[in-house]
Amino acid sequence: PFSIPAKDVLYSPVKEQRGKHCGKIKTHFLKLPGKRPPGWNVHGKVDSYLWLGSSNYAHAILDNLPVGYETEAPLAESTGSHPTLYPASLIYKTKNIFQLRAHMYQARGLIAADSSGLSDPFAKVTFVSHCQTTKIIQQTLSPTWNQMLLFNNIQLYGEAKEIAEFPPVIIVELYDDDAVGKSEYIGATVAAPVTRLVGDKYEPPKLNYHPLYCGSLSGGDLLAAFELLQVPDSGPENLPPLDPPDAGLIYAVPANIRPVLSKYRVEVLFWGLRELKKVQFLSVDRPQVFIECASKGVKSCVIQSYKKNPNFNILTDQFEVELPENELLHPPLSICVVDWRAFGRSTLVGTHTVNCLKQFLYKSKEPLVSLAKEADIVEVDKASPAPAAAPAQPQTSQPPSLLSDHIYVDVEHGEPHLAVLKPEAAEVHIFRPTLLLPPAPSRKSSLASSSRLSKDGRLKDRKKSIYHSTKKKKRTVADESAENVIDWWSKYYASIQKVQKAKVFDLSDGKPGTSKDTTNSLGVSTEEEPDKKKKEKLLKAKVKEASPMLATMEVYDGDLESEFNNFEDWVKTFELLRGKITEDDHSDFEDRIVGKFKGCFCIYKTPENCSSDKGDSLRILQGLPPNQSVNVLIRIYIVAAFNLSPADPDGKSDPYIVLRLGETEIKDRDKYIPKQLNPIFGRSFEIQATFPKESLLSVLIYDYDLIGSDDFIGGTKIDLENRFYSRHRATCGLQSQYEVEGYNAWRDALKPTEILSKLCKDNKLNKPIMQPGKIQIGNKIFTGQTIFQKDENEEPVESYEHLALKVLHSWNEIPEVGCKLVPDHIETRPLYHKDKPGMEQGRVQMWVDIFPKDMPLPGPPVDISPRKPKGYELRVIIWNTEDVILEDENIFTGQKSSDIYVKGWLKGLEEDRQETDVHYNSLTGEGNFNWRFVFPFHYLPPEKQMVVCKRENIFSLEKTERKMPPVLVLQVWDFERLSSDDFLGSLEMNLNGFPRAAKSAKRCDISTETGDNKISIFQQKRVRGWWPFSKAGELTVSVAWLGGCGLVGWQGKDTVKSPFSPHPTNLLSNSVLLCRAIKEDPAGIR
Repeated sequence: PFSIPAKDVLYSPVKEQRGKHCGKIKTHFLKLPGKRPPGWNVHGKVDSYLWLGSSNYAHAILDNLPVGYETEAPLAESTGSHPTLYPASLIYKTKNIFQLRAHMYQARGLIAADSSGLSDPFAKVTFVSHCQTTKIIQQTLSPTWNQMLLFNNIQLYGEAKEIAEFPPVIIVELYDDDAVGKSEYIGATVAAPVTRLVGDKYEPPKLNYHPLYCGSLSGGDLLAAFELLQVPDSGPENLPPLDPPDAGLIYAVPANIRPVLSKYRVEVLFWGLRELKKVQFLSVDRPQVFIECASKGVKSCVIQSYKKNPNFNILTDQFEVELPENELLHPPLSICVVDWRAFGRSTLVGTHTVNCLKQFLYKSKEPLVSLAKEADIVEVDKASPAPAAAPAQPQTSQPPSLLSDHIYVDVEHGEPHLAVLKPEAAEVHIFRPTLLLPPAPSRKSSLASSSRLSKDGRLKDRKKSIYHSTKKKKRTVADESAENVIDWWSKYYASIQKVQKAKVFDLSDGKPGTSKDTTNSLGVSTEEEPDKKKKEKLLKAKVKEASPMLATMEVYDGDLESEFNNFEDWVKTFELLRGKITEDDHSDFEDRIVGKFKGCFCIYKTPENCSSDKGDSLRILQGLPPNQSVNVLIRIYIVAAFNLSPADPDGKSDPYIVLRLGETEIKDRDKYIPKQLNPIFGRSFEIQATFPKESLLSVLIYDYDLIGSDDFIGGTKIDLENRFYSRHRATCGLQSQYEVEGYNAWRDALKPTEILSKLCKDNKLNKPIMQPGKIQIGNKIFTGQTIFQKDENEEPVESYEHLALKVLHSWNEIPEVGCKLVPDHIETRPLYHKDKPGMEQGRVQMWVDIFPKDMPLPGPPVDISPRKPKGYELRVIIWNTEDVILEDENIFTGQKSSDIYVKGWLKGLEEDRQETDVHYNSLTGEGNFNWRFVFPFHYLPPEKQMVVCKRENIFSLEKTERKMPPVLVLQVWDFERLSSDDFLGSLEMNLNGFPRAAKSAKRCDISTETGDNKISIFQQKRVRGWWPFSKAGELTVSVAWLGGCGLVGWQGKDTVKSPFSPHPTNLLSNSVLLCRAIKEDPAGIR
């Protein structure tokens, strides 16, 4: 049965209001009632013409029927006072004889219906009331039938022109033939034939792909053509002739319809097999690969021991095949892996079908002569006329935007700008005169040498102003060495900030949730700013001071493979599938993957004057790395994870890292991070491995459980072998700047000049020609600074490392062999769980360095351990209050008064709330206290965040760590004996930026709280004065503090009494209070 909604066949004289199927001939497929069983197929079809409407429009019932019919005696039915006439039946006397030719050429990407992962497909073509089937092709997912099905003596009623305009549809069903039982349905499609009437000029139809579907599941594509030819009155002999059938009475697709074929040569690279699973409960030990395309193919050698070496000993082979000239009609290529077992038995492991061969077509490269000449002209125009002299600004062939990422001023604390130069390794820094920054007072500066890079006198004047402002800053801002330390995390946060600025045009908008509004701003003072403004900025000691431009790295939102085409520039990875798939279990795709085949194909037309001898040099071998085992040192850096899936009942997780590579497993269970969904790991690991046996790295995140087994949160897998052999050089990212030591120290085993020479050798280029001020690669010239002078008393030193690094970053500009090299980066990889396919369980930020052990060993690993907070102590001395609201009123005298006291705490540490004593019966709003609050806390100076560790509830076993701004909260209350105390006003002060104090209570006003008038207690160290309290946004009271300050620790055993709070000299006068942060020191206070 079938059902049709009534609205679809409802008639209306207005065309736009008419049902979409009203008065149209439609084909309906019959199906069994109830739930559709697996292996659903077409049980029948009905062609119907349906019309539903009011009897007033009965005259329009037959308007859309094909003409050429006669009606029998009508039946009269009474509907009210007017009888309506309906024909009892329609008799078509005008009929036409047609012949249908179904040209079934081939199919691709069919559904696997057998447990072997293959099918035995055949096609069933149904047209009107006729049905025929093709021959059966055994064990394939890409059958080539090359068969024409001929339907003779097809009678169609109606006018021939109307039939040609609206021909009946053709149903094509594909089945898998089974030796036992019924054939299994694997897909169907509907097609319309090309109709040719008598007298029309005949043109052969073109083959087209028709998509196949098995219910809602895509079932591949069918390459076929259908033509419906009208038989003339003289008989079918006058139709276009056909080739005679073969011995089995099977007609082949005519030559004028088949694709035009040409002879192609297919070169195959057999690299190896990976991750093969057990087949029939036995491990795969002696696998072999079979390649087939258009009934031609080759086979690889047999791997004698898959566990010892999964690579093939014979890498390449080739075969010739006839392929269509039209790339869209190329047949698929099948990869089949079998395992040879005892007594000559073979077992199918898995298969893979490559439906598109266009990606493997070899394209001849253009001659390099024209490109070289053009490059010469471009570089000569850009080259510096005097490269031997120290240029004012380095010249380069790359865009200026790239230069800004690689050239900057290093102001690392305690280290000079220029590294110590050695004759054999000239590690120096390149400076841009427009980006010079004021150094910290305690740092050594090389501005003298940098200023000589400019020929005018602007730099000298600027240097003077810088030193002048530094002296001012030295007197007003204490030298907090802990805040000025630049480490790897400074580089990380600067890179994150750079990514955010690239995404958001408004630089003033910060991205919420980063908790890094303290991430060492990248802003610098440029030459365009007026001198007065620069001096004002340098004289003001505030947080938003010009900070050094730090070295940055690329932070990718996804994995590194998505940025570099999966590193398949030299070999591709094909997933091997096994097992049948139906509509009900199509989601279990991962379970069907039984392994991976690594190889590649190179397809090109066979040259006419070239013999097919296999001794000829194969094009697929160009640039191919060796296939021997390689011992490597692998360093894995796990930075952080984000948005992890909760694994505990309280909605949190206790994540830790597990690494697996071959038989090596590292469990970092002791370093789990309690109660975090966004943990910062900061962990690095070293593993020694051998490629190709140990090449798949698994990074897993587990949840720590005290009782029971740990829960698996999610994981990701990285193919290290593809990275190791890739032309993009993914072994160790190229840093933006060459440094000898410090937070951005060069971590590769080879220096930039050595890497450049190796790349030229691997790509069969001449050695780079290094001359003062330039490096030449072939006909490409790169210019820049190569002569440096650290001090005016020292001789100039020549170094090519920085310019070589610039060439490496521009390697994609090298003609023919150039490509983008992997920069210093952090990749963000999604985590997945097998039980939740397709759903991300979080993301992990990490990177991997790979070093071959036959090369020089690299330096020590990068220290990315998380920053540890330092112990601080905030001391607040409350002396006086003024203008406090008087809440109480004497019932006898009417005199107003208040019993004033002050509360204080740090946000996030509410349990450490402290109170002063009560100033009773204040009649004027003045209160005298001489009371000190002491608030110990942990603080991260580089991030300007306070770290709070505490249990969320009494049942929590672990403390949860949170970062938040250090905010001091002060409140003024009115003490009540018989009822709850009355709230009078509050003040919140961010210790990193709060308004300057007023010198007297009369000048204390909320209007003074401007952005330009804020200070930091961590820089000022010593502040005192009056600050306003407010209630509901209005000024209510002024509070005054007074005191002295000094650095005193609170974690030590001995007590240090500095700063000592002296007794107030005049308790009746308006005093001021001292608020200061006391840094960690082995001492306490009482």
